[in-house]
Amino acid sequence: MPYPEEMVAPMRAELTDNGVEELRTADAVKQFLERNKDKSAMIVLNSVCGCAAGAARPGILLSLEGDKKPAAVGTVFAGNDTDAVAYVRSLVPQAPPSSPSVYMFKQGKPVAYVPRHVFEGGYPESVAEHLRNEYAKL
Repeated sequence: MPYPEEMVAPMRAELTDNGVEELRTADAVKQFLERNKDKSAMIVLNSVCGCAAGAARPGILLSLEGDKKPAAVGTVFAGNDTDAVAYVRSLVPQAPPSSPSVYMFKQGKPVAYVPRHVFEGGYPESVAEHLRNEYAKL
């Protein structure tokens, strides 16, 4: 059962108001990756949990302030964008389902996966540093 949209809207907006592209369907994810197949891309699997609010979303935004970052960033929402989330997860089947999480792609191929445990108990600054290290793979 999806979360009420009025509850998740501010959580979506925290990313989308800062330039992250919302991808609510599997087709939107496919189109996003196709448009960016010659570039680097990152998809954030957003969540309602406390670690998404306290560390993941703020840390992701902080990480994007640097020079080295993905060319394109999109987001799907766990629990609501069911088909989009399933499609993203299908692209990296060896990665266990986790939310929040981050998937990174270079020239259309997955190159990095950042699971929930990186965000749990973390701080925005430590998350941003971890992500910046992952951006080196892009």
